[in-house]
This record gives sequence, C-alpha cells and structure tokens, in this order.
Amino acid sequence: MVKIKKQKSKKEDTLFESNDALAGKLSSYEELFEKNKNTFSIIFISIILIVTFFGIGNYYISSQNRLAQEDMFQAVYYFESDSLVKALNGDGNNYGFLEIIDEYNYTKAANMSNYYAGVSYLKLKDYDNAINYLKSFSSNDELIQARSYSLIGDAYTELEDYQNAITFFKKAVNYNPNEFFTPNYLLKLALVYEELGNLNEAYNCYSKIVDSYKDSSEYQISIKNKSRLEGLI
Repeated sequence: MVKIKKQKSKKEDTLFESNDALAGKLSSYEELFEKNKNTFSIIFISIILIVTFFGIGNYYISSQNRLAQEDMFQAVYYFESDSLVKALNGDGNNYGFLEIIDEYNYTKAANMSNYYAGVSYLKLKDYDNAINYLKSFSSNDELIQARSYSLIGDAYTELEDYQNAITFFKKAVNYNPNEFFTPNYLLKLALVYEELGNLNEAYNCYSKIVDSYKDSSEYQISIKNKSRLEGLI
C-alpha cells in the first residue's frame, strides 16, 4: 500500500520549520512589549492589587462575621426570652441587634440581625420599624425568606395598608411553595382580599388551600370560608 505523505502548508513551513520566522515573531513580540511596557506594567500591578485587596477583604469580613456571631449570642437569648428591648439595644455589656447591624455591616450576622430586629419591632407593635428592618433582610433560605415576606405583610395589615400587605403575602406564597407554611400565607392573603371586598380573589385563595393542601391546619377553615363565599359571589 502506498502511503500518502501529508503536504505541509506554506504557513506551517514558515512558522514551524523556519528558525528565522520564529525569531522574527519573537522579535515582534519583544518590540510590542517594549512599546507598551508601561501599559503592561500598570495592568499587571492592577491585577496584583485586586487579588490582594480581594483576599484582605474576604479575611476581614470573615473575621468580622465571627466576632458578630459571638456578640449576637446574648441578643438572641434575650429575643427568645421575650426581653425584646434588651434584644434590640443590648444590656450595657452586650450588644443588641441594632448595634450589631451598625458595627458589623455587610456580615451574615448583621443581615440576620435585621430579621430579628424586624420581628422584635413587630412584637412591640412598632410596625414601621418592623417593615424597615425586615426589608433590609435577605436570604436564600427556602423558608425564612418567605417568612420574612409574610411578616412584612402582617405589619402592613396592622397599618391597614392592605395593598402592600397583598404584595408581600403574594411574595410569601410564591417563594418556594411548601405544604408547611404556604397554606398559612394563602389564608392571610384571602383574609386581606375579604377585607377589601375582593371576594373572587379570596375565594381563589381558599380554593388553592382546599385543592392543594389537604393535610394543612388551614384546610378546614378554608372549606368553611370557601362555602361561605360561594353564597355571596
């Protein structure tokens, strides 16, 4: 069998077989570097500085978060004991949630303190502050973020700002729906719709609970309310 030898292209001959061509290429790169060495130096130094500051920033935030978590322990204890004023403001020796938010901004502990502060103000019936702090909280957690939306809805309901209450109850309903908490958010939404006289939307909320959440504690009351609204619509 005759073997066919692959013919090299002129380009391949020039680049891979000619030492003069390779030397020429290297020379052109050297000339390019010489002409732009100041620019290349600035780019290189910038990259080094960015990497350095990023590392320092991560270390600082990690260190701050650790300290904040330690300081947060007593505030959580007061919160769970319903000593809400101390939970918010501290006791003179230990930080409260508000001080943690101020002192350790951008940490996970400060973010979580926004949630605790919002719930504390809600229990103290300071609904405006409750809304402000709960809105400052954000989480990827499937349950606690929806819970935060629902609590904001509760605060707006207490202020009789029903349109905003509907907005946040809807957010709670639609954020990772689950059989444990979503029925409660739907029930709250239905009750606000009834308060506004929007019986069709309230009926739809009760229907969703009846159809999709038969094992929930909201199921029985939703059956009753759905039947009641059928006679009114």
